[in-house]
Amino acid sequence: MSALPPGSTIGIIGAGQLGRMLGVAAAQLGYRIHVFAPRPGPACDVNNAFTQAEYDDDAALAEFAKSVDVVTYEFENIEADPIARLGELVPVRPSAKALAIAQDRTKEKRFVEKLGGRAAPWREVTSRAELDAAIAEIGCPAILKTIRFGYDGKGQARLASADDADAAWDAIGGNPAILEGFVAFDHEFSIVLARGMDGGHVSYPPPLNGHDDGILARSTVPAPAEVAAQWTEAAALAGRVADALDYVGVLTLEFFAGKDGPIFNEMAPRVHNSGHWTIEGAVTSQFENHIRAICGLPLGSTAVTGSRVEMENLIGDQAERWEQIIAEPEAHLHLYGKSEIREGRKMGHVTRVWR
Repeated sequence: MSALPPGSTIGIIGAGQLGRMLGVAAAQLGYRIHVFAPRPGPACDVNNAFTQAEYDDDAALAEFAKSVDVVTYEFENIEADPIARLGELVPVRPSAKALAIAQDRTKEKRFVEKLGGRAAPWREVTSRAELDAAIAEIGCPAILKTIRFGYDGKGQARLASADDADAAWDAIGGNPAILEGFVAFDHEFSIVLARGMDGGHVSYPPPLNGHDDGILARSTVPAPAEVAAQWTEAAALAGRVADALDYVGVLTLEFFAGKDGPIFNEMAPRVHNSGHWTIEGAVTSQFENHIRAICGLPLGSTAVTGSRVEMENLIGDQAERWEQIIAEPEAHLHLYGKSEIREGRKMGHVTRVWR
């Protein structure tokens, strides 16, 4: 295995803020960036080249492959098949296999459960009649989630009782879904793990995650003792998942801290919002470690740089507080360069590090 030398070009599928932050980390290590997406986005502010095409445009992807040395992707809501075909032309890290599993809730849960992970009780639902059967088995309250293409609370509907079934089914458009039972838990946390081409991996301390309306609002390190006590078990599961996928790059698993141990929620085959605190809060950020991994470089330290670190998402018009935030002595402001403020849209984040 030889490392990709500085001056090489990294292709990024997707033009969002995760691609932007990956691009910044790559540039610091001397790499060039080529973004591929249907329309320009925040990542285009830091790229060296941009291909505008649909994600399933095989001809455009083939041309893109000629111009890059390795490819990664910044989100999982893209079809895996074109990425698999791209992988026949140029190395794609992480692989399309990881993408195909992570973007399908049924495959994801079965895969993780086979490796010893515990999830909330769930049933696959492909029809209105199956929803009634799942409710009878699991009970309510519960949450109905589309199998594919759901994030930040999208593609989900809560059921307080069986009487909510019609409304929930209509809310997700009658698409294939899973019904997931509620579980008792004290906290939500995540494991952000980086795995290198040599199979070695490192993970960051688990942040305590808080959500508003299904969108991550803040991540805090160190997490409460209840979360810290489950770190080893959760990180071990994340490591088994990464090894089973022969994964290269940053992988994130989200958990509930249950009374009997970590309860797996979902995985993301990419850098993750709950890891944004690592830019200033860790010796090596999740973004740099992802670049290191896909380029075959040694992984960097995940040690925390302060006694306490907090990442706060700036959602919608919260970004208009930028002048107040930037005046805070412990704050590090990140704005994503999005021109239009919309409700529920992630406009940036701020990390506060207390030494």
